Amino acid sequence: MRDDGRRPKHIVVNDLMQQGYGYDLVAAPGQDFDERFTPGLSPEEMLRLGVFGGKYMTDTRDEFPESWFAEARLCHERHQPELNYFGVNASLPLSEWRRRGWIHPDDPRGWFQWYCRYWMGRRLPAEDDRQIRRWRAFRRHVAQLQRACPFGAEECRPKQRQARMNWAYDSRKL
Repeated sequence: MRDDGRRPKHIVVNDLMQQGYGYDLVAAPGQDFDERFTPGLSPEEMLRLGVFGGKYMTDTRDEFPESWFAEARLCHERHQPELNYFGVNASLPLSEWRRRGWIHPDDPRGWFQWYCRYWMGRRLPAEDDRQIRRWRAFRRHVAQLQRACPFGAEECRPKQRQARMNWAYDSRKL
């Protein structure tokens, strides 16, 4: 049961990477986050700004709110770095994420899929803790950008800025 006494909403996923996978939404969308996790961008903002070369989540419209896709910068056919906010490629291929053991079976697309589901209200305590620790470790790039770039100089280190954006950090504010 949810804190408000209602039954959790059950989601069943049938997309190109998962068929029949189900999970419950036990928290309200965008709320009740772990206190260690304070992303600067929502999934909808990330998709609108441009992340992962537009090749991410193109077949997941049934799982997430339609508003997330209304202004999303997506390309179903291929990865297009120019769709990214900073216009550069800052992603490793999914095959590399798999090789490094970063993919959890519940989220075969990786960190951003975990984040979208977490945002919507899914909670998997052990996996949430792992992903939040990974997200927090990515903060090291803030200090690097602040040392190397004048405030607001978006043209400075665009690949590093895009990588931060791919992890829900708003690197436009550095």
